[in-house]
Amino acid sequence: MSGSRDAILGAIRNNHIQGEHPRPAVPLFDQAAPADLKVLFQKSLERMGGKMLIPDAADPMAPVRQAIVKPGPVVSCVPEFEGDMKITPQTKPTDIAPVEYAVLRAAFGVAETGSLCFTEKQLHVNTTGFLPQHLIVLLDPAQIVYNLHNAYQRPEWLQAHYAVFQSGPSATADIEGVLVHGAQGVRSLSVLFQP
Repeated sequence: MSGSRDAILGAIRNNHIQGEHPRPAVPLFDQAAPADLKVLFQKSLERMGGKMLIPDAADPMAPVRQAIVKPGPVVSCVPEFEGDMKITPQTKPTDIAPVEYAVLRAAFGVAETGSLCFTEKQLHVNTTGFLPQHLIVLLDPAQIVYNLHNAYQRPEWLQAHYAVFQSGPSATADIEGVLVHGAQGVRSLSVLFQP
């Protein structure tokens, strides 16, 4: 290690305050929360370009199979659905690049924004949330919180090493107003309520 780096890291260690430091209390602003968070989540998701899949009581994974309409590798990070590509401890982030569909379970959803939270536990490889062309996400309706204030109270922020919110497919528009989905990430994002 270089002398400058040692000095910088040493100064950080010497000035680090030890002990527990509670986070500041954040108001939740729950006064406007609707009784049914699923309805608000669906409206918010669709406003962001996402799509809700219709549950099938007889075959819970039928909507997932029906959403896979193009050929290409399918990776599954959930035990309920088997893909044709396996993620192993040796899987590199770049190995996800050819994936057409990824099937994931969100840690939780945010009704107000239609956002989904993923941690390294759900993604297995962090690029699973961004490199596939299409995401199909299972979401337990009991794991929907009203807003981001509630989301930041979740234990994932203290337990996970990596966490990310996604709200619909990637999109960008040029100066002439042409909207392109999938410019910097997934081209479609579908959600299935599944406990």
